[in-house]
Amino acid sequence: MPGLLGPNFPGSGADRRGKPGAWVVMQDTAITLWLLLASTSLSPAWAQTRIPLDTVKLWADTFGRDLYSTMSKYSGSLLLQKKYKDVESSLRIEEVDGLQLVRKFSEDMETMLRRKVEAVQSLVEAAEEADLNHEFNESLVFDYYNSVLINERDEEGNYVELGAEFILEPNAHFSNLRVNTSISSVQLPTNVYNKDPDILNGVYMSEALNAVFVENFQRDPTLTWQYFGSATGFFRIYPGIKWTPDENGVIAFDCRNSGWYIQAATSPKDIVILVDISGSMKGLRMTIAKHTVTTILDTLGENDFVNIIAYNDYVHYIEPCFKGILVQADLDNREHFKLLVDELMVKGVGVVKPALSEAFQILQKFQDTKQGSLCNQAIMLITDGAVEDYEPVLQEYNWPDRKVRVFTYLIGREVSFADRLRWIACNNKGYYTQISTLADAQENVMEYLHVLSRPMVINHDHDVIWTEAYMDSKLLTSQTQSLTLLTTVAMPVFSKKNETARARPGVRFGPAQAERLPLTLGFSFQRSHGILLGVVGSDVALRELMKLAPRYKLGVHGYAFLNTNNGYILSHPDLRPLYKEGKKLKPKPNYNSVDLSEVEWEDQAEALRTAMINRDTGSLSMDVKVPLDRGKRVLFLTNDYFFTDISDTPFSLGVVLSRGHGEYILLGNTSVEEGLHDLLHPDLTVANDWIYCITDIDPDHRKLSQLEAMVRFLTGQDSDLECDEELVREVLFDAVVTAPMEAYWTALALNISDESDQVVDVAFLGTRAGLLRRSLFVGSEKVSDRKFLTPEDEASVFTLDNFPLWYRQASEQPAGSFVFNLRREEDAEGTDEPLVVTASTAVAVTVDEKTAIAAEMYVQCSHTTHTGARAHTSCDLSPSFQCSAEDGTCPLSCKDSDLSCFVVDNNGFILISERSQEMGRFLGEVDGALMAQLLSTGVFSQVTMYDYQAMCRPANHHHSAAQPLASPMSAFLTATRWLLNELLLFLLEWSAWGCWRDTGAEAHKQKKHDQLQPCDTEYPVFVHQAAIQEANGIIECGACQKMFVMQKIPDSNLLLLVTDPTCDCSIFPPVMQAATEVNPAHNASVKCDRMRSQKVRRRPDSCHAFHPEENAQDCGGAAATCASLPLLLLPCAWALPPRLLR
Repeated sequence: MPGLLGPNFPGSGADRRGKPGAWVVMQDTAITLWLLLASTSLSPAWAQTRIPLDTVKLWADTFGRDLYSTMSKYSGSLLLQKKYKDVESSLRIEEVDGLQLVRKFSEDMETMLRRKVEAVQSLVEAAEEADLNHEFNESLVFDYYNSVLINERDEEGNYVELGAEFILEPNAHFSNLRVNTSISSVQLPTNVYNKDPDILNGVYMSEALNAVFVENFQRDPTLTWQYFGSATGFFRIYPGIKWTPDENGVIAFDCRNSGWYIQAATSPKDIVILVDISGSMKGLRMTIAKHTVTTILDTLGENDFVNIIAYNDYVHYIEPCFKGILVQADLDNREHFKLLVDELMVKGVGVVKPALSEAFQILQKFQDTKQGSLCNQAIMLITDGAVEDYEPVLQEYNWPDRKVRVFTYLIGREVSFADRLRWIACNNKGYYTQISTLADAQENVMEYLHVLSRPMVINHDHDVIWTEAYMDSKLLTSQTQSLTLLTTVAMPVFSKKNETARARPGVRFGPAQAERLPLTLGFSFQRSHGILLGVVGSDVALRELMKLAPRYKLGVHGYAFLNTNNGYILSHPDLRPLYKEGKKLKPKPNYNSVDLSEVEWEDQAEALRTAMINRDTGSLSMDVKVPLDRGKRVLFLTNDYFFTDISDTPFSLGVVLSRGHGEYILLGNTSVEEGLHDLLHPDLTVANDWIYCITDIDPDHRKLSQLEAMVRFLTGQDSDLECDEELVREVLFDAVVTAPMEAYWTALALNISDESDQVVDVAFLGTRAGLLRRSLFVGSEKVSDRKFLTPEDEASVFTLDNFPLWYRQASEQPAGSFVFNLRREEDAEGTDEPLVVTASTAVAVTVDEKTAIAAEMYVQCSHTTHTGARAHTSCDLSPSFQCSAEDGTCPLSCKDSDLSCFVVDNNGFILISERSQEMGRFLGEVDGALMAQLLSTGVFSQVTMYDYQAMCRPANHHHSAAQPLASPMSAFLTATRWLLNELLLFLLEWSAWGCWRDTGAEAHKQKKHDQLQPCDTEYPVFVHQAAIQEANGIIECGACQKMFVMQKIPDSNLLLLVTDPTCDCSIFPPVMQAATEVNPAHNASVKCDRMRSQKVRRRPDSCHAFHPEENAQDCGGAAATCASLPLLLLPCAWALPPRLLR
């Protein structure tokens, strides 16, 4: 196109020499457009009232022809189309059988997960056998590898106790962490004494697991972390790893609080928590009570149901929306409850009878109506002990069957009411504990789990459990913060022998013992049934599981997803578990309780969700709106959903194929020799995330790229390599057909005489098999968007979840036409960083009336906005069109103030404007009047999209009415009272956790209210109606009228808009794309209904609620004992200023 302009024309090649950066492809075509605009004279009568439609159509057609010619030339799309036509006789197009595909994927996943179960079962057998052969030794002395102390030395250079030399090496299979694959290491939380006899005996016994860990890993190299969580609190993890305390020197991770431990140790449960908020609970007691409630909530999972009732003179549901029901204890609801518990205030007199009656009625209603867990039921009574009139309630609702267990928690040091609370627990198959400090809550709350586990323990039922998706918290150390989604398979470990419980002076019994005994030497009792030793487990990275649903089989818009028995997403390409706060990525509070209906939100009747939860195998179709480009664009697709269950797990698998070319796959034939020759071209790469060959198991293969592995496989250099032969064949065929593109692009680059001809920065193509070819037309240092096609820019590359954005957009355009976008660096808003223009087009092949996409072409050009080399739209393109007063009339062009021209894409974003600051922005923000008129005339339509995974900043939170300004004396008394309270708290908090756990609690509370919180939002997306090729109209702007003309630019997704800017239409507000929260005030009742709703779910297959032989009198009752002196003093020392420790 430079040839279209004279060499002396401003803006032509001769005039642009020496200017920095590559010029966009649209520069020359835009010049032609503005030249046409300048050469068309309009009479003064038309200037204010009318713009000729034929003229605008001429401009658009000419501009479109130029664009198409240039894009076709640099992309090579016509050549590639011809190459596919040449081999048409050898091509075939197969329709993908969705049901067959989903069954195959399910079987492969079942096989993989079964291997994990077998590994865990071998650990259970080894642990129980080791315990059977181990005799408890009160005075055992035993050194083990403590994860915190390994490789630590004292001041003299000697290894500290329990900290011997432990070889650690980076391992790619374990996220390049430094590990030891020969042996495990042992982690203990700060509040567990590492030389306690229970700990030493348990660690010594579990040494037998080391050999099994190694054997499991050798048999199944895809295994990741394997571990044993002991009921006494230690955590043995393989491979061994160094554990780093937090900034306070504290190890907070306690395996017994993990979801995998709790779910394996107990059956599902319905819980009603009753918390006393009478006046006697003020101060520290209320603080401890709140912490106890929070600790109980942390022991619940998505298979459990819960509600919380606060009582004094009246019964108060802390969430009025949940009155009379139980709600699923998913992460979202648990966090909601915690916020409400934090706001509880004491008042009045405690009357427990109405609250206890209410709790029993809720549980009975849910049992009668077959709702909730349909397994264990329990009431948690948290009070300072002033209870009365409870026996008639128990007689009415719970005796003689005692189907509801009652657990009682006495808050504070007062023991006057201890006998009453113990009586309630012991006569209702529960457990009684006293909680005097914040530190007591953790161990005392854990007791209820061991009571609920008794029936399972007695029966020795080794249920296999699979957790919901979660992010690894075992390794949240200074070494790493894993943001990988996992599921864990876990099983309980029981003792097979008759257990003798022993009492020792000054030592509290661990959770392995069912009751705290009086501190008397030599006391013991025989238990006739085994005890829970702990839980073993192994992690499965969901990313690895989803690799068994290869991306290339699903087509450009297809995907696979997993959900749980509760309808929650386990894996889905649209699941967004992280959010950005500042520059840091954080897990969303509700990241693992996102319902399938919140991602596949077009499924209004929840037919898909219901079928998958019911383990059905089948299919259904839906018209869907798919957001693209961070919600700025949308695709309208008809998707076919295929689904089935994964046997022996609570999971179901879904596969989605889009109608049309998404359901077809193009196949061709080529020889290995020919394919290998073309596969080795230097311009060729393949999708890094895709699995062409398995390279992550054998250490010798991990250093290979996927392309290198394919070459070794095809040449027979490595017989141990396993590759996807179907995918490899597709790559070979694509390599052969696309091979001529290298020579074509090279010749094109050589014909570029100088910088003035550098219209395009880079061109490349991609195929359904993930093959990429690339050619640079400028030096690599001059490429405008260097992040493109790198892992940093996920939207532009083939990933496990999606095809690239440019590929997906072009696939929905008519084959051969181009899709243009304007890209800008995310952090470059408001800067002079160059914009990047991209254009992509699909190459389609039709065989036997079936059409499939063979490849897609892409070109990238800079869109310079530097003042030194202004964008072409703001250059002085027509200086020869000057006029003087003698001329009488002046020609009108887009350059003049009487006319304003835009080129926008089919979603309303400006690609070309005379004002560079407008490029890349949404038209509605720049000209609200014009966008409003385009909407009202049907040129554009507004599509409302929803985001049920959004994060919003909450409105200012006020617990109560505003307080008057305090006088100086009032402020002084307030400060004094605060200091006395803090001193009292410090004196009362004797244990390790009390020394540090509540530091800055008030500041944290305030910070929590300022943080982003999960919310639902809606946002508009604007779409050009393809049937409307041209339009014009007049906008009434009060005192004047504004005319506009719209013309579709052929063979593209672009529109030319010409308007009269002389009329001030600022009375029209801008049309914005911003997301807004779905009106929280107006929709409070809607939100309540949704939270109350009991969605369809599938309960776990097993339930262990009661056993006739369980010892109901093993129900607690001894006074709580203090932790040992070393455990007390060491953590408290961490809380002291460093200068006091010298």
